Amino acid sequence: MILDFETLISANTLTLVDFHATWCAPCRAMMPMLDEVQAELSDRLHLEKIDVDECTSLAVQQRVMGVPTLILFRRGKELWRHAGTLTKEGLLQVIRAAEQQTLTPPTQA
Repeated sequence: MILDFETLISANTLTLVDFHATWCAPCRAMMPMLDEVQAELSDRLHLEKIDVDECTSLAVQQRVMGVPTLILFRRGKELWRHAGTLTKEGLLQVIRAAEQQTLTPPTQA
């Protein structure tokens, strides 16, 4: 899975990764909104949903400390990360900023 993940996030297209869990109520609440965003931006955004219980090692590798965690990638670089719920409008704003390349990369911990 990790090699496939590296290939996935290396694309020139924006890739939004949703780290979630089936038992997580906020995760389940956000899924319809994420599906809407994917449908609206299908030509500009790839959405990948990853269950942290099924892909624990990948979640650890990506430093996912809680769910839901959304991470936006392009060309293998992390552009943005958010833990917790988010509105559709907030997510669309982040994606638009990333398309304009105005996001500041996160600092390394």
